[in-house]
Amino acid sequence: MYLEPFKLKELPFRLSPDPQFLYLSKQHARAKAYMESTIWFTDGFVVITGEIGSGKTTLIESFLKEVPADVVVAQINQTQVSAIDFLQAVLVQFGFSPFKMRKAELISTVNNFLVEQYAAGRKVLLIVDEAQNLTMRVLEEIRLLSGVETTKDKVLRIILAGQPELNDKLDAPELAQLMQRVRLRFHLHTLSEVETRSYIQHRLDVAGAGDREIFAADTFAEVFRYCGGVPRLINTLCDTAMMAAYTSDRSTVTRADIISAVRELQWVEYSARPQPQPPEAGGAAPGAVPGAAPGAAPGAAPGAAPAATPEPGAAMGRLLVATDGRTVQEITLRIGRVIIGRIPDNDVQIDSRFISRHHCQVITTAHSCVIEDLNSTNGIYVKSNRVRRHHLNDGDVVLIGKHELIYVDERAARGRGSFSETVPHLDAEGEAPAHPSAQRTVPTLQPTSKAGQVPTVQEPAPLK
Repeated sequence: MYLEPFKLKELPFRLSPDPQFLYLSKQHARAKAYMESTIWFTDGFVVITGEIGSGKTTLIESFLKEVPADVVVAQINQTQVSAIDFLQAVLVQFGFSPFKMRKAELISTVNNFLVEQYAAGRKVLLIVDEAQNLTMRVLEEIRLLSGVETTKDKVLRIILAGQPELNDKLDAPELAQLMQRVRLRFHLHTLSEVETRSYIQHRLDVAGAGDREIFAADTFAEVFRYCGGVPRLINTLCDTAMMAAYTSDRSTVTRADIISAVRELQWVEYSARPQPQPPEAGGAAPGAVPGAAPGAAPGAAPGAAPAATPEPGAAMGRLLVATDGRTVQEITLRIGRVIIGRIPDNDVQIDSRFISRHHCQVITTAHSCVIEDLNSTNGIYVKSNRVRRHHLNDGDVVLIGKHELIYVDERAARGRGSFSETVPHLDAEGEAPAHPSAQRTVPTLQPTSKAGQVPTVQEPAPLK
């Protein structure tokens, strides 16, 4: 990796939401202050929205590190659930085992717990991330919970965080009563060009750069040009550019490295990115990235024959996720990036303690597909070799934890017979044969959750 040549202690542009790297722009500081207000007001109810990658989850993690000991927190990240599932998830966070309770008992148990904590002098805070996925019924349950009170005070504080669609949902007439309970509401916008520079320098400082110039002065405008002030995009581009500088044996990232990284990622200028589109009915890719860049690489030679441009939204490939000899998930790969990891804010979630929070990413362009390790604990393996980055070919098998990722190149399938002929799509029962390579060397794996912690995920059960 590039830590040694750049003389850094940590990787500065990891995608995982690490609170120590939080850059408090004016608006991020304001959003965090709103979150903190829920501790001091008994009727605290805050809504924070922002585009994908704007830093909402990092803000939440930073806030949680500073929560006083007398605050009991329930943090919900999996939001594509029914009302009963949601109430069960809340009670699990409070230490209950509620899976045999009926709905009336679930509600009674939550209400009693809230009142008991209030009587004991403790505050209870409910945080829901990715709240834009909540159904109207679940939001109604949240409204009812927000109304639980003693003769003197409300007993539940609430923070809802989500993408801009959450605002649209909350503004619906049927949720007018819920919105009357909301005390503060804030939308995180993208960073300005000046803030983008400060953001990059802040992360480098935290990583140990000190006074050394890691990024040349003329790189920041280019980063803003292609990232538009979106923190997650900034991290991706800067990390790729540092790798480009490292492979060229340079200890400073130049403008040429930024342009090289842009070409490798096949990005266009941020202003030219299409607006996020709603998923296609019945066929949206679990890992599809809204607003992903088209495949045309910037800076193509003048007069060169244009490469064949795929149809918008065309499938470039498939990724089959297999474990214990069975294919348990199938992801359609379109142009853009798919992040794979253990927690729900990934594009593809794999519930395994051997998978890191953000384990790896798959970057798909019009002409190629690359998988990259995101500094995971157990790494990614191709043919028994641990790799940081691998260009995927039709039929490749990548081992992550105890799961296999099997790559099927749809472009190859359209042009000739390919491995895809031997790997059918999942049927209605979710079944498909795993890759024929049953023989492989299994690396020594380390659980990614610390001993003594309550696991937030479980190993996937066999499909029935």
